Amino acid sequence: MHTVEAGRRIALKNILFATDFSPCSNAALPYALSVARRYGATLHAAHVMPTKAEMVLMSPESWPTVAEEEDKRIQAYIDQLETQFQGLPHHVLTPRGKVADALAQIVEEREIDLLVLGTHGRSGVGKLFLGSVAEEVFRRTACPVLSVGPNVSSKPDGEIQFQHIVFATDFSEDSLAALPYAVSLAEEDQAQLALLHVVEQPAAGIADLEKVKASLMRRLKGLVPPEAEPWCHAQCLLEFGRQFAPPAERILEIAGDQAADLIVLGVRPVHSKLGLVTHLASTTAHILTRAACPVLTVRGGYAN
Repeated sequence: MHTVEAGRRIALKNILFATDFSPCSNAALPYALSVARRYGATLHAAHVMPTKAEMVLMSPESWPTVAEEEDKRIQAYIDQLETQFQGLPHHVLTPRGKVADALAQIVEEREIDLLVLGTHGRSGVGKLFLGSVAEEVFRRTACPVLSVGPNVSSKPDGEIQFQHIVFATDFSEDSLAALPYAVSLAEEDQAQLALLHVVEQPAAGIADLEKVKASLMRRLKGLVPPEAEPWCHAQCLLEFGRQFAPPAERILEIAGDQAADLIVLGVRPVHSKLGLVTHLASTTAHILTRAACPVLTVRGGYAN
């Protein structure tokens, strides 16, 4: 496998939609359907069922009844999914096990190119979370993830086109891993692509600020390959953060100003078992939980 290069169209052959059939998950379904149709991909939908060991934690006499009722409830949702998936090559999967383990196995065995899921955000003291299950899924999943958060304001009715894409970068290798996806998606819909770099407030008295700004702007302009220019409308944005405000706040503001319908971020690989806010940059975690549009995250070093 080779690392995806900017200017090369991405191929999405297998898409995984992870669902627990909640309203949060349902909000992501139109995106999974639309992207699958757009790319001619096979859509895999997965609902992870509890293991028998987890079920027997209930009182033994109630287990058969509860299990039967749960199977009936899930089957009704599966039937509904089958109806929505008509015309698409698809598979509906109901593995048993821990959610993150089961999804990671599906990603590997079915060569998944994109995972689509709905997330919820909740605030803690000084931190933002996606929920423990989602955190583990992000930690374990190697492929790019399209997240539809709780603040996504518009719920698409028909086919989705990403017309205003914001790609935020700090120029690190991990950050730039997402660039080919941003460029390719912009080419697909001939969209407006904003390449954004947010500079944290420079130290007072910094010399040659204009020279630094010019250098950063040249780096931004050099990110889009010439062969992509006829297929998308790229603009470069160099912004300065505000004192005591995280860069994520400025990124979200710019995304709002741009009427962004997709934010694209590259994130560093994860090797620990720590929570999302710890193992993803706090900027990424903040954006995932607050964005008013879907967010595509691509892990550094991901190959396609």
